[in-house]
Amino acid sequence: MTEAAGPRSTRVLVTGGSGLVGRAIAQVVADGEGRADEEWIFVSSKDADLTSATETRALFEKHRPTHVIHLAAMVGGLFKNIRCNLDFWRRNIHINDNVLHTAYECGVRKVVSCLSTCIFPDKTTYPIDESMIHNGPPHSSNFGYSYAKRMIDVQNRAYFEQHGCRFTAVIPTNVFGPHDNFNIEDGHVLPGLIHKVYLAKQTGSPLTVWGTGKPRRQFIYSLDLARLFLRVLREYDEIEPIILSVGEEDEVSIKEAAETIAEAMDFKGELVFDATKADGQFKKTASNSKMRRCLPGFQFTPFKQAVKETCAWFTANYASARK
Repeated sequence: MTEAAGPRSTRVLVTGGSGLVGRAIAQVVADGEGRADEEWIFVSSKDADLTSATETRALFEKHRPTHVIHLAAMVGGLFKNIRCNLDFWRRNIHINDNVLHTAYECGVRKVVSCLSTCIFPDKTTYPIDESMIHNGPPHSSNFGYSYAKRMIDVQNRAYFEQHGCRFTAVIPTNVFGPHDNFNIEDGHVLPGLIHKVYLAKQTGSPLTVWGTGKPRRQFIYSLDLARLFLRVLREYDEIEPIILSVGEEDEVSIKEAAETIAEAMDFKGELVFDATKADGQFKKTASNSKMRRCLPGFQFTPFKQAVKETCAWFTANYASARK
């Protein structure tokens, strides 16, 4: 946990502060994008068990935030979601309800929660936008996590209608960057591939990519997402969620992502695609038109550059990286 010294008019509590996005927000704040009237407090599961209403209340009473960025969640990749849908549902429902209700009880002025594009219906038209969240069931592979995240949007609207709370949410596309979970079995696709390339390079083996490589994704660099979080906290006043994503034209296939990682890590071996492994959802193409309208002028880090920086961080921090 880090905490700035001295009184501030804005006290921002970041749950999940030790995770991928929390670390990125801490970095951009430390690099000069924080403001003099802001105090930033980053907490993790070591500071409180957010599935406990009592511990959540004690955390809020200790820090007395005026604003909250809610990132804490049970998360995992495709195969962990397939195995543990009930666990993802129950833990995340408890966490979200405790954080939002405690924020209401403690008079927090604004909460920005983090959702995911997996909350959108499996059967839909593309590109998806913010109006389509509840139009049908999510993909069956991760319905527990997806429905739990959807309920944040339901709660945000209910707290606003009943109590006037300024609770909102962002919906990032696939996030990656330094401090990610690079676990091959349970991590997300990009950090898992980075770890696989690292090991394949060490052993001189081919790179085996799970699935056909055909599914397509929009990837967002964690440091870009962190900068957008700061803008949403300060500038975005709607209760309805907002998608934070690169443009539709920047969508890449898993095959292209694997090739980009191989190039960044100077891997010269063969790429093999194991089609016996599940692909998951083929595409989740999201529109960022609302983001462009509400938060104009934002410049994203080019995908190849962001991948190269992430691969360099993982290689330099291999011993201590989550894996």
